[in-house]
Amino acid sequence: MEKKFAPSHLDIKAFAQAEGELDDASPLAQWPRLNQEQVAGGEAPGDVRWRLRGRSEPVAGAADEIWLDLAAEVDLPMQCQRCLKPVLSTVLAERSFRFVADEATAAALDDEAEEDILVLSRDFDALALVEDELIMALPLVPRHEVCPEAVTMAVSDPDVDAAQERPHPFAALASLKKPSSA
Repeated sequence: MEKKFAPSHLDIKAFAQAEGELDDASPLAQWPRLNQEQVAGGEAPGDVRWRLRGRSEPVAGAADEIWLDLAAEVDLPMQCQRCLKPVLSTVLAERSFRFVADEATAAALDDEAEEDILVLSRDFDALALVEDELIMALPLVPRHEVCPEAVTMAVSDPDVDAAQERPHPFAALASLKKPSSA
């Protein structure tokens, strides 16, 4: 009989030992923090698609290492930082996590390990991890490859041009300076 695993209450060790796999797609509205990142008025967001795979890696002379591989993707409408219009950004997250027995071990290994180290749990919320990874994978500056409308790069405020033509307020002080005797 195959064991059923719930992604929001995942026993990581059992999932890895069973070489479990979970995947799903759900509407963006079910991911509250990620949902806040979208901009209104753009294309409809895509579903959040995710996949989790547990694995156990043998280690000579020690207990097997527990791993969780995560892959997630969503098409998220964001605001283009160039033209300020909505742009549909594909956000991808792929990470592998190694699980250890306690916080002290995780802290000791974290600096030297290339992979992310997390603490083993029998009630791990893998969906929160999926959401965290997608949020961290958001583009810092979302923008179109080519904006749909020409972007105005000039200043249209006449006061700015007038400010550039005014003399510098300390320019008169230069004339008050006594000439140095050579």
